[in-house]
Amino acid sequence: MPQAVKVLFYKFLMILTRLVMALLPDMKPMVILGSGSSLRLADTIGQFGLKKVQIVTDKMLVELGMIDSVTERLKAQGIETIVFDGVEPDPSFEVVEAGLNSLKQQHCDAVLAIGGGSSIDAAKVMALAAGSNKTPRELLNRWARRKQALPLFAIPTTAGTGSEVTVAAVISDPQMGRKKLIADPKMVPLAAALDPDLMAGMPPHITAATGMDALTHAIEAYISDFASASTDVYALAAVRLIMENLEQAYNHGDNRSAREAMALAAFYAGQAFTKAFVGYVHAIAHQFGARYHTPHGLANALVLPHILEFSKDKVAKRLAELAVECGLGQGHEEQNLLAQRFIDQVRSLNDSVGIPETLEDLQADDIPALAEAALQEGNHTYPVPKYMEMDECQALLQKLLPV
Repeated sequence: MPQAVKVLFYKFLMILTRLVMALLPDMKPMVILGSGSSLRLADTIGQFGLKKVQIVTDKMLVELGMIDSVTERLKAQGIETIVFDGVEPDPSFEVVEAGLNSLKQQHCDAVLAIGGGSSIDAAKVMALAAGSNKTPRELLNRWARRKQALPLFAIPTTAGTGSEVTVAAVISDPQMGRKKLIADPKMVPLAAALDPDLMAGMPPHITAATGMDALTHAIEAYISDFASASTDVYALAAVRLIMENLEQAYNHGDNRSAREAMALAAFYAGQAFTKAFVGYVHAIAHQFGARYHTPHGLANALVLPHILEFSKDKVAKRLAELAVECGLGQGHEEQNLLAQRFIDQVRSLNDSVGIPETLEDLQADDIPALAEAALQEGNHTYPVPKYMEMDECQALLQKLLPV
């Protein structure tokens, strides 16, 4: 099929997607911001009349004692807690099913996610599956009848995914070697706490990867064909906050002001892309995560400048606006110059926070399959501003091969 015909088909799919999106309710969590907000969220949970809450987290946070203050505060509210700490990076359906079984066996009436995007995504699917009496895999069927999720709350401990505000969750399918997307407004938490105290101990490499993840969300939302005046407000704020604060958070992890700014930026970026969607950066990064278990933020950071270069001729005006927002020039300057300045700044930020230029695990023999899967996801799912052909995607991936 000629590429022009394919593009028309992809654009038709996006029109249908946009029509469906317009019919969905605009769900947003109540947000509690600032030092100690995780404890204030526990107090808020106590106002819902709940009796037993399953906390979804990972073993490392449990061992570090990072959930202790929250569980104690919930106990003071008369709420019993059950801790499921089996979440791993890129959680699989098996992990989510184990958490769901725990939720049911313990007769929990709510879910609280404490952790990064993996814990929050897993908790979102558990809550929706439990409330709908479905298995996690059954939720993949977009036509499956879904009831209201169990009451869900979130405390992110990284500033990156924005999962605490989005309608989607990404779960890995090891059998297929793919990541699967489950989307439903019912998965948006009722309330979330953005607590810099819980992020102060985040290691620099995780700070870098998650920060670049948030930046990718904001930029892809801003250059998306689904971008709107409302999503632009959030995307611009997120990009500016990240450009101003990521290096500070990376170099001085105990800087509460920088941590709070990054948490807010990740939240804003989530607000932007949950409506405007993402693009090819994510489509490629998801393949790296599924095949090599590359941390999602790192994968996004590696791919981002290359996709911006590829798309520049279509989105020069938008990239120029981002450059002006970040103080990289004046609006009267030539658009292509400003656009390139912004892309160069993204590369510079990657370098300053230790992001490599190549993916150590990437194998040349894997490139055709990776490109095919990435284009399948990107072309059929995301409102990208410029469509990519197979040879272009493979050429991009070649640039990421280790030297």
